[in-house]
Amino acid sequence: MVQGFKSSPYTIRQVDGFESEDELRELQTATSDFPLVNTTEGWWWVAYLAGLPVAYLGAIPSTVYPNALYFTRVGVLAKHRGNNLQLRLMRKMERLAIVHGLSSMVSDTTHAVHSANNFIRAGWRLFEPECPWAFADSLYWRKDLVCR
Repeated sequence: MVQGFKSSPYTIRQVDGFESEDELRELQTATSDFPLVNTTEGWWWVAYLAGLPVAYLGAIPSTVYPNALYFTRVGVLAKHRGNNLQLRLMRKMERLAIVHGLSSMVSDTTHAVHSANNFIRAGWRLFEPECPWAFADSLYWRKDLVCR
């Protein structure tokens, strides 16, 4: 273990959205009032504690921005918030985007201060899209990537 860092009891795995559809649906329902999103497309990750799913994140290719990944949904069960799970999931997503040679990632938040703070921590910046795709009071986020 690196000095100064506590080992996390959580494990994060990339999952197949089709095979894990039921698990992802349950996490979506338990963490959000927004309509369910299709998990059979894109890339999905789940955080587990003792083998039980406690958080998830999904991303799909952007339909608006070329060569970009759209961070479509994230959720952390209330009991597990405050453990940096959203930030850790976001880092997994960013690594995938870089490996695939994508140039940026985009997303939005609506009434989610904790998520907005995680975007800031992860180096995302607010931006105004030419064609807003979410709600009238949504915030739009973008992160340009340096592909290695």
